[in-house]
Amino acid sequence: MAKGNYSHGGGPSTRQLRVGELIRRTMSDVLMRGDIHDPDLNRMSITVGEVRTSPDLRVATCFVLPLGGKNGDEAIKALARNQWELRRIIGRKCGLKHAPELRFLLDDTFDRMDETRRLLDREDVRRDLDKE
Repeated sequence: MAKGNYSHGGGPSTRQLRVGELIRRTMSDVLMRGDIHDPDLNRMSITVGEVRTSPDLRVATCFVLPLGGKNGDEAIKALARNQWELRRIIGRKCGLKHAPELRFLLDDTFDRMDETRRLLDREDVRRDLDKE
C-alpha cells in the first residue's frame, strides 16, 4: 500500500505535490493568456494559489482567488462553466495519462492570515506571549 495517502492520516505524496504544482502553473498560464473562449473569464484576473490532487490523480481541487478578492462566486461559476475546456488544455499541456477532473474553491488563505494577525494583535494574547 502506498505511503502518504490522505486517507491514512499522512500528507500528500511527492507525486501528488509535483502534479499539483504542474497543474497550478499550467492553469495560471492559461488564465493569464486568455486561452479560454469565454469573455467573462478572460475579463477577470484570477490567481491560482494551490492545486491539491487526489491520491490517484483523478481529481484536482484548484484554490483560486480573483484579483482584489471580489466577485469570488462569479469567478468560481465561470471556471466551472469552462471546466471541460480547461481540463482538455491541461491534459494536453501537462502530458498526463488522464486529465484530472477539475474542482474549484475560493482560496481563503489570506483571510486566515488576516484573522491570525488580528488574534495576535489582541492585548490579552500579547500579554500572554510576553510572559514567556
